[in-house]
Amino acid sequence: EVQLQASGGGLVQPGGTLRLSCATSGFIFDDYAIGWFRQAPGKEREGVSCISGSSGRSYYVDSVKGRFTVSRDSAKNTVYLQMNSLKPEDTAVYYCATSRLIDYDGTCTPQVYEYNRWGQGTQVTVSS
Repeated sequence: EVQLQASGGGLVQPGGTLRLSCATSGFIFDDYAIGWFRQAPGKEREGVSCISGSSGRSYYVDSVKGRFTVSRDSAKNTVYLQMNSLKPEDTAVYYCATSRLIDYDGTCTPQVYEYNRWGQGTQVTVSS
């Protein structure tokens, strides 16, 4: 059974940092890209970042470039999202998910429709 568990969210002041973790099991970790997504109240779920399983290459949406860093630890089957310089607009429930298809080409984009196995989210609140 495929399982993903996001954790590490919390309340942080603007400019602060958080590191989210996505612990996974039940599939071959290096065969799939892992994406990070977020959903704010009243808004659609949006992609934030992803990391390729086969190459380790990452992708970031413009709103988080230079502030967020995604990484993966194959020994622990875990993906991390380091979030620095947090802004109130980063407030959302954050989710991780695996790509629908095996990652053959070493690239990824965090398009929601490309991911089909989701973990439960973790709340990130950026507020003073």
